[in-house]
Amino acid sequence: MMALWLLSTFIAVIIAWYIGYRMRLEKIITQKSNLPRDYLMGLNFLLNEEPDKAVDIFIKMLEVDSQVVETHLAVGKLFRRRGEVDRAIRIHQNLIARPQLDKTYHEQSLFELGQDYLSAGMLDRAERIFLELVVLKEYIIPALRALLDIYQQEKAWENAIRTAEKLEAATRKKMRMVIAHYYCELAEITYAKGQVDKSSKYANEALDIDAKCVRASLLQAKFAMTKNDFKSALRSLKRVKNQNPEYLSESIDALASCYEALNEEKELVTYLMELLDEYPRVPVVLILSERIRQWKGDKIAAKFVADYVRRYPSLAGINLFINLYISNAEGRAREDLLILQGLMQKLLADKPNYQCVSCGFSGNTLHWLCPGCKQWDSIKPLYSDALSHTEQKGVMPAKAGI
Repeated sequence: MMALWLLSTFIAVIIAWYIGYRMRLEKIITQKSNLPRDYLMGLNFLLNEEPDKAVDIFIKMLEVDSQVVETHLAVGKLFRRRGEVDRAIRIHQNLIARPQLDKTYHEQSLFELGQDYLSAGMLDRAERIFLELVVLKEYIIPALRALLDIYQQEKAWENAIRTAEKLEAATRKKMRMVIAHYYCELAEITYAKGQVDKSSKYANEALDIDAKCVRASLLQAKFAMTKNDFKSALRSLKRVKNQNPEYLSESIDALASCYEALNEEKELVTYLMELLDEYPRVPVVLILSERIRQWKGDKIAAKFVADYVRRYPSLAGINLFINLYISNAEGRAREDLLILQGLMQKLLADKPNYQCVSCGFSGNTLHWLCPGCKQWDSIKPLYSDALSHTEQKGVMPAKAGI
């Protein structure tokens, strides 16, 4: 019964799509009252699912007036949206090849051909067309956006920077955040090649363009730590709190490493306690509890975590609390805690660490450019805390005798 229902539902969806497709094409016909006979034949071929015959008729037509051009463009777009890019390319190339074509229609056809090539993954051809359109001015803004898409796909970051600057000037909309990420991409590429000084220069340029670029601060710290310049690294890492506290978890481990390298663990605890008071986060509690455990023992560390979890309930916090208590538990209590620990770990394993606030893409790796919606800076760390962090400032866990 279920299989029959699924089959009928699938057939209904197919019929609905086909009816919609026919209605779109019939709308083209009804809106053009004086279409030539050949065009009517071509559209009829489309309705009958004979696209190759339809394209042949369109291309053989020698006389093209403004009314027919618009229909050519509409049919070309329809082909592209259906994924039949090769047919869309033939139609748009046919239009561009006509010497008598009006300048406006020529540029529109050129833009559509560029979109065809972009959809087909023929990036070199698309780039040439969009560069030409930038010079022609009429389609400068959509052409620049298309070029930006191409350069991001090709990872041609220097070209992307120049294009983003032109787009910013054309639209008068700030592109600083995006351009800063392009410089960060260059910084990472040069760092991978062992060019640390050049990498630092790119990271600095990113911050000059966008002072709130968390990624640039993290890269600065990484490059400084490579040179054992831990004080400079600390300055960069402490900047993250003011740039965007949502990314604090990305800086905590490196920050602790810098303090340890400088033999300033007491200063680390003091700083983290102040940070925890302002921004309650499990990664901060994790490092603090480990330091408390080393200095004061497991029981006091567990008490510290318990106070935190009581005020800021979260799966990650409870899991940390269980891990601390297991080391001191015995007998049946230890067995029960181990079972609970296993359950908590399974629950946490199913939860992603990051999620895009724009399209919902999630995963366990931080992508600065969302693979889903292709937006920069839209993926944020997910905290397991059930309550809102930023709205609960005030009462914090007891400081466990530190």
